[in-house]
Amino acid sequence: MTMPFILGLTGSIGMGKSTTSSMFLKEGIPVWDADAFVHELYSENGRLVSEIADVFPACIKDNAVDRQALKKILADTPEALPKLEAIIHPLAAADRQTFIERHAGCDLVVLDIPLLFETGADRVCDAVLVVSVPEDVQRERVMSRGTMSAQTFDMILGRQMPDAQKRGRADYVITTLSLEQTLSDVRELISHLTGSD
Repeated sequence: MTMPFILGLTGSIGMGKSTTSSMFLKEGIPVWDADAFVHELYSENGRLVSEIADVFPACIKDNAVDRQALKKILADTPEALPKLEAIIHPLAAADRQTFIERHAGCDLVVLDIPLLFETGADRVCDAVLVVSVPEDVQRERVMSRGTMSAQTFDMILGRQMPDAQKRGRADYVITTLSLEQTLSDVRELISHLTGSD
């Protein structure tokens, strides 16, 4: 059984990671999406709802995790995040491993993980791609969504490894200033990693 080449994809909030991830998918590369997995766990009657209810009862609504209520708890209570991570990370690691094994025989798979370095998930990757833009572009992108306060944005940044540090640890970096250039860079990287260039 030939295991695929595992490319970890990460980048701070507003850097274009989701867009880049979708480009890999459209090019036929299997992608494991950490955010989508967690969303599934939080959904109505999801696997984590009862466990999270035990620890954070205030954020359960209609048998699902109310993400806005959970965000507020995490913002207001510093010790809440390690408790939440202790619940989520083992399940995520197991699901990720199942995904990799299910795609044995593929040349390449992508693990789309926002906190790739922070959680140590880079250790299961053969290489890491970091997506990045200048800080002012990042802030403008996030604030223009209208879904987050500047305070929440700064709190999220404070929990993530600084962009420069991520880039320093990356095997590949793609700057996501334009969709055309990003797609071109993604295609070039796929060719390089699958030996089809």
